[in-house]
Amino acid sequence: MKLRRPIRLKSGTGHTLLELVIAVALGLVVAAGAVAAYRSQVQAFRLATDAARIHEAGMNALTLLGEQIQIAGFSPADVPQSLSGSAVFGCAGGRPTGADTSLTCKSLSGRSDGIAVRYVGDTVSTWPSTGGLVTDCLGQAVGATGVNVVNRYHAKASGSTGEPELYCEGSGNVGTAQPLVEGVELLRLRYWPANATQSVDASVLAGEQWSSVVAVDLCVQVRGAPFPRSVSYVDCDGASKAATDGRMRQTFWRHITLRNQQGESS
Repeated sequence: MKLRRPIRLKSGTGHTLLELVIAVALGLVVAAGAVAAYRSQVQAFRLATDAARIHEAGMNALTLLGEQIQIAGFSPADVPQSLSGSAVFGCAGGRPTGADTSLTCKSLSGRSDGIAVRYVGDTVSTWPSTGGLVTDCLGQAVGATGVNVVNRYHAKASGSTGEPELYCEGSGNVGTAQPLVEGVELLRLRYWPANATQSVDASVLAGEQWSSVVAVDLCVQVRGAPFPRSVSYVDCDGASKAATDGRMRQTFWRHITLRNQQGESS
């Protein structure tokens, strides 16, 4: 009977506890790095998305209000009716309220300005309703061609979500405003009377002076989502401010000429 040789283990084929601990530690370091990189990428994506939303909201509000202010004072050439008031009417730190023919101002807690735009409507200057009637800023029927349309704009926080929004109240349902653009925190408007050397705040103008306005300087301030960060921004008054709520803010500016008003703006 042959005897088998004893099996000898080569040195270095086993693992010590120290080697196992080192391997686990390295694995944890790599995993932690991967998680940190993932979180950084997610945060960067969220910030970029927030910035894009702010820009989109600002441009939408600027375009919408700009087009409305440009049409202020419009009256179709083939319609004998005239405006029952000035082309524009503004409120400093408030919103236009009351009847279309006798607008007044109501203060807003956010101190945003408001503006009312008036023009004679037809089915070309507005989208016609299903019944072929002139509509307001919310698509609500106002009346037949020749009716005065008054659209009132302001910005305030939503009563349901708490987020700021640009609102419009149209002649089709006076007293009921609906949101148009989310994120719009503040409007700042200054007005150029004919032959003026500088723009003025709404509080400076009164009565018939509104009929002399030929241009408007519009600033829209948009607020983003909250993040754990420190950010600063330049507000509509040109002042540098630090946001204490972690929300990015951006302002958008536009000088708008009232095409249907007589006179020259400086």
